[in-house]
Amino acid sequence: MELVLKRVVDEVFVPDDAEYVAAVEDILYNETFQSMKEFPQHGSTSCLAHSIAVSYLTWHTCKKLGLRAVEAARGALLHDLFLYDWHTHKPEKGDAMHGFTHPKTALENAKKEFDLTELEQDIILKHMWPLTPVPPSHKESYVVCYHDKICSLRETMRRPLF
Repeated sequence: MELVLKRVVDEVFVPDDAEYVAAVEDILYNETFQSMKEFPQHGSTSCLAHSIAVSYLTWHTCKKLGLRAVEAARGALLHDLFLYDWHTHKPEKGDAMHGFTHPKTALENAKKEFDLTELEQDIILKHMWPLTPVPPSHKESYVVCYHDKICSLRETMRRPLF
C-alpha cells in the first residue's frame, strides 16, 4: 500500500483517500482533536499523527475483513484524546499510571465533542487491553488494539508509518 499524504488543515496531514477523509472529516477539523498535535506520543510522533496512523490502518483492515470500518476509524482517531503530555503529566495523589487511566479520560473528552456510538466508546475505553483488565467487546476494537501496539512500537523505534 503506497501512502500519499495531503494537508487538511495547518500541520494536519492525512492519507489522500477521499473515502476515508469523508468518514472522519468532522473529527479531523475539530479544534480539540487538532490540539493533539501539541502533545508528544512516542518518540517524535505527536498524539495527533499517532491517532491518524492507527485510524487509517484500522480503516483498511476493517474494510478488508468486512467489519464496521467507519465507526472503527472514528473510534481509533479518538482513542488517545486525553489532551496532556503523558511524559510530564503528574497524576494527582492516588491516581494510577497514565497507561491505566488515559482511556477513560479520552472517552470523557470525546463525549464532550462528539456523539459516539457504543462501538466507538468500546474502542476508546478498551484500546489498552490487555494492560487494562476488561477485554474489547467487538472485533473492531481488537483491530484498534493491534494497530495501536504496532504504531506505538514503530514510533518508539523512530520508524513512524507517516
